[in-house]
Amino acid sequence: MAKKALVIVESPSKAKTIQKYLGRSFIVKASVGHIKDLPKSKLGVDPKKGFQPEYQVIPGKAKVIEELRKAAQQVPELYLATDPDREGEAIAWHIQEELQARGKKIYRVLFNAITKPSVLDAMNHPQALNSDKYHSQQARRILDRLVGYKISPLLWDKVKRGISAGRVQSVALRLVVDRETEIKAFKSEEYWEVEGLFSKDGIDFSARLFKTEGKDPILCNEKAVNDLLSDLKNSDWKVALLEQKERSRKSAPPFITSKLQQDASRKLGFSAKKTMALAQKLYEGIDLGDLGTHGLITYMRTDSVRIDPLAIQSLREFVEKKYGKSYLPSEPNVYKSKKSAQEAHEAIRPTSLEFSPDTIQPHLEKDEFRLYLLIWNRFVASQMNPALYDQTTLDLIAQDKRGKEQKFRATGSILKFPGFTAVYLEGLEEEEKGENESALKLPKLNAGDPVQNKAFEPSQHFTQAPPRYTDASLIRDLEEKGIGRPSTYAAILSNIQDREYVEKRESRYFPSELGVVVTELLVASFPEILNSEFTAEMENQLDDIEEGKINWKKTLANFWKPFEKTLEIAKEQMKNIKRQEVATDVQCEKCNHLMVIKWGKLGSFLACSNYPDCKNTQDFKKDDHGKIVIIPKEFTEKKCEKCLNPMIVKSGKFGKFLACSDYPNCKFTQAITLGIRCPTCPDGEIAQKRSKYGRFFYSCNQWPKCNFALWDKPLENPCPQCKFPLLTEKITKKAGLMHKCPQKECGFIEVIDPNYGKEPPPIQP
Repeated sequence: MAKKALVIVESPSKAKTIQKYLGRSFIVKASVGHIKDLPKSKLGVDPKKGFQPEYQVIPGKAKVIEELRKAAQQVPELYLATDPDREGEAIAWHIQEELQARGKKIYRVLFNAITKPSVLDAMNHPQALNSDKYHSQQARRILDRLVGYKISPLLWDKVKRGISAGRVQSVALRLVVDRETEIKAFKSEEYWEVEGLFSKDGIDFSARLFKTEGKDPILCNEKAVNDLLSDLKNSDWKVALLEQKERSRKSAPPFITSKLQQDASRKLGFSAKKTMALAQKLYEGIDLGDLGTHGLITYMRTDSVRIDPLAIQSLREFVEKKYGKSYLPSEPNVYKSKKSAQEAHEAIRPTSLEFSPDTIQPHLEKDEFRLYLLIWNRFVASQMNPALYDQTTLDLIAQDKRGKEQKFRATGSILKFPGFTAVYLEGLEEEEKGENESALKLPKLNAGDPVQNKAFEPSQHFTQAPPRYTDASLIRDLEEKGIGRPSTYAAILSNIQDREYVEKRESRYFPSELGVVVTELLVASFPEILNSEFTAEMENQLDDIEEGKINWKKTLANFWKPFEKTLEIAKEQMKNIKRQEVATDVQCEKCNHLMVIKWGKLGSFLACSNYPDCKNTQDFKKDDHGKIVIIPKEFTEKKCEKCLNPMIVKSGKFGKFLACSDYPNCKFTQAITLGIRCPTCPDGEIAQKRSKYGRFFYSCNQWPKCNFALWDKPLENPCPQCKFPLLTEKITKKAGLMHKCPQKECGFIEVIDPNYGKEPPPIQP
């Protein structure tokens, strides 16, 4: 059978799904992401030659390109169906350049959803390649390259080799560092609240001090509270206001990328990176057994809340059938996207209401299902009526002994119609959560009615520092400030963690010492680059390039000229942390000279000012008041193999390790072992290590003399089958916890707990 066309997508899983839709007359291949990029070994951009980029085939992609070329020779037409965004457009352009398909018709097709109707419709309505979108991506790539490759070498020279700066990542890091500065500078202030217990006709109710003489009450200490309570004794109280009204709460629009990442963080505890990886799978296609393979959600990188009219109609029919007419608005709910949104895209929604969560749950992994359910519920709720509440506000007033009017207020609300809340409620950050209103039980009251005061209950509080960022709140601020775009948030958050500028503790972001130092240097030398308003304006200009409003080369030139001058000044004036010594009042334990703070590969440390006569060093930390606290050396029984001094436990970028206590005279280090002897060498022990990609593995501490290594955790139990000295512990989703022989030729496996790590089955009624 002659082939009609070659269709090229980005991922193999998407290619597999689309091949089923198009049939055998089409060849569907995957580029597996980008095939060309700027070189890693040099700048790859020449500002003097119109910012001409030097793209190279990405190492390892030559084979992919050759396969695409061979497939292209068999067909008269090419359909470039990479993702419908700037990155996808760049991939399409690079594929076209590499295939050099002269004489062939080349089309660009955009799939917003990987379903058979969407794919066939896109194939029937192909477009031309979009040069403006490509230039926008190219401009972003060159901007990032200029900033990263020009500033990073400065940081290598002044701080530490191997670290980097980024046009957007450094601004995101600054948010985290600035927040930490706010927290440390914050001075908590005392304040008091007063709750009053009142009664009418034998029914008790509470109200809180709201206003004094029409102004917010100022109760800074216990004396002020006691004076107030003394003044309120024997006061006559009456009802000043009793207001009852209906309040409505409207549903949120369907998800855009940033809101999906935020709610998945708050409700499911997912990182932005995990959310996008799961969404990618749901978008590209899931095997649903007898139902076939289907993309379950629309494209997940979008900032538009637009929904296809046919999808809205289908949803309205679903809402009426499942929830009843009272839940369905008379007209469809309409939501507005922000100005910069690309309205060609839809919001993130299920591709078909036939795939209800309960129907397809058996075919999804646990976290895939949880994310799909979140997307489903938000979409369904978006076309439902508002929730309705009966809200009551009660104000009580009295004149105190000094003649001042004191007002107490009680509020409450009762849900009388759930509306969209029957399906979905948007998550909130802790700092966004106000006091929860509850039902307010009151006697029959009218304005002017007297009420009896039974007691006052004062309570002491202290103002709180602003909270540290979570994934959700950091993405929210990036979005609000216009830093980055939906497709970049996950990468930004991953980058600042991978580069060890921040660390996450209990889901909160803490800047590392390195992150603080780098930020301070960059803010001092590149204030404009580290400015959120400047970064947001650059994003707007990239949007304008995509819309064909401005020239991409002119935009780069306008950025480069002042940046180049700033760069030259920074080379001369940026503080050199490597050579910096900060005096302290800490005495050297060996020679009594004062210690100084110096900077090394693992951060700051104390060194004797009497160096080189005294080479004593000491780790330290600073307490909440900035005071230096010495970290005691943790001596072990192990001896240094080179100088026989005791080894001590130290902390590094990959965790704890052993180092010679005579550092810097002796720089011998060794991994901390598990107490399990190496099975292949007489002197070795197994140690846990971490690869440069962050994955843990286990190897002999005598490396490179011994190269024994395992990915799975070793157990000091011999294999019952081949008698190898070790077994390994492995956990899989299907088999649970099992013990396995590391010798491939043996193949021994013993399942220990088939339910390990799995949720218990639901209790049957």
